[in-house]
Amino acid sequence: MPARQSVLIPPQRESRAPVRLAPGPRLRAGAAAATVWYLRVLAALNIVAVLSLPFREEVHEHNGGEFFTPYLATAGLVSAALALFLAMVMRRRKRAAWLFNLLFAGPLFLLYVLALTQDRYQDHLFNWVSAALTGGFVAALLLGRREFNAIGDRSNPRDALAVGAGGILLSGGLGTWLVDATNKVSGAPLADKVVYTLLRSISVGPLADRVPAVHAPRWVDITINLLMAATFLLVLYVCFRSPRGRALLGEEDERRLRDLLDRHGDRDSLGYFALRRDKAAIFSPTGKAAVTYRVVGGVSLASGDPIGDPEAWPGAIDAWLSEARRHAWAPAVMGASEEAGTIYARHGLDALELGDEAIVDVADFSLDGRAMRVVRQAHNRVRRAGYTVTIRRHEDIPDDEMARLVERADQWRDGATERGFSMALGRLGDPADGRCVMLECRDAQGEPRALLSFVPWGEQGLSLDLMRRDRDSENGLMEFMVVELLLRAGEIGVRRVSLNFAMFRSVFERGARLGAGPVLRLWRSVLTFFSRWWQIESLYRANAKYRPVWEPRFLLFAKSADIPRIGIASARAEGFLTPPALPSFARRGRRSVPDAPAGPTDSTDSAGSAGSAGSAGSGAKSSR
Repeated sequence: MPARQSVLIPPQRESRAPVRLAPGPRLRAGAAAATVWYLRVLAALNIVAVLSLPFREEVHEHNGGEFFTPYLATAGLVSAALALFLAMVMRRRKRAAWLFNLLFAGPLFLLYVLALTQDRYQDHLFNWVSAALTGGFVAALLLGRREFNAIGDRSNPRDALAVGAGGILLSGGLGTWLVDATNKVSGAPLADKVVYTLLRSISVGPLADRVPAVHAPRWVDITINLLMAATFLLVLYVCFRSPRGRALLGEEDERRLRDLLDRHGDRDSLGYFALRRDKAAIFSPTGKAAVTYRVVGGVSLASGDPIGDPEAWPGAIDAWLSEARRHAWAPAVMGASEEAGTIYARHGLDALELGDEAIVDVADFSLDGRAMRVVRQAHNRVRRAGYTVTIRRHEDIPDDEMARLVERADQWRDGATERGFSMALGRLGDPADGRCVMLECRDAQGEPRALLSFVPWGEQGLSLDLMRRDRDSENGLMEFMVVELLLRAGEIGVRRVSLNFAMFRSVFERGARLGAGPVLRLWRSVLTFFSRWWQIESLYRANAKYRPVWEPRFLLFAKSADIPRIGIASARAEGFLTPPALPSFARRGRRSVPDAPAGPTDSTDSAGSAGSAGSAGSGAKSSR
């Protein structure tokens, strides 16, 4: 028999053509975008109508006669504010906003269709245009309904009703008082003044002229309209705000995170800060990685790198981003490393370099040489003054002594507000943090004067968490303690130490070099100016003296338009900004967000709320 021959079939080359959306999804996305642009255009037209008297009178004539205008075209500030706010929440694909528009625009379109069956309305072309625009908006809503899948908090309707009732009473009462005080017609009954105020709340046009017993000045009409517009915006904000989950890091989640840190904790110096108990954790499908985050002002704010096996990071990131989309949260990451930033970028996030983390390799550190002269002199001066440093693990400190250290840390805290989130643990003295390292500094009389606390960075590293000192102590005390740690690190088996985070370090460094461009020099001058109030340049200078290795850290975000929101959310999380919280009428003590399996955290939680001694433990690297 002839030998059997094998036939080699050349492998087919994989097609690299870009993946395109099917017509259905593309049509839905286009329809959803069209609803947003319709609302934006209507908001702009309403604002123009308020500012332009001829245009406003034209719109009012159409609304009051045998004409009608498109949905939300009333030439009033309330309508402008409503359309603008709805455009914002529709862009975030919130289901409640979609339902709101459908419930109002749908019946209005049906009313227009019925009106056009009558002869008195058929002869006006503008009526057909208005009906067509309103009908097109309703059609776009129906076509794009699957795009609007972001959920809200179940307490929002109840809170919105309460805020609306209170706001209307307050605005209406103030408006009625202004009308009563400025009415140019005497003898008007109270009922007419209330009706006039309510009509002026809707429009500053001739609508309220139907109340002949009241004639108030123009500035009163505008004030009433502005008050009601502000009330409307507040009600809409409460109605459409994102869930404000109250679930903190649970015991099971903390146990799983600690297991991941035991295996992969040496990868990221900020890994241990994932154990803050005002964060929530969301795990990859395999459970080998997790992203920890906190929801602040509608921003899902993660910090550092994902915890766990880098091969499982994409699964955890996907789960976190899906959770953010489901609740219309803006995703953001503070202080990600370059490795994690690259993986986040593959998931659609953009990167912005925030600054650099100062990392000192203990084996390379020395006080010798001219470059270390300032540090060496400060160290020798404090040592000659009789100061000493004790270095211990937290688990080696007796409970009563730890309680006194916590009390001292409270007393030495600069200000009443606890600061720290991305690079602070938020507690001190918790038994679960026994591997943390405490440095205690005492003067020649044995009195405590300062303390430093470091969290573990794997098996052989430390990351700075807390810095506190007596303001009446010797200058250079912190430098003395850091140098003592670096010189004696071998006593506790430490080979590398992460110090403070220096924002915009490269700007200060490169901007001072010969040949720096005008833009870089201007940017450096701006940062130097703001350093008078915030520790920007001083943190860089304070860390540069130890000759560290600088590791860049990045801010990750989905949309450039969200950067202001992310900045405010970060300031709130770090404790630099503490806005007054709106009253919540929801039931207190809930531990989870409705329909939120990951348990997002409450946007109103304080940065140092967790732990047995949380008020003593915070202090972000960037805030010292």
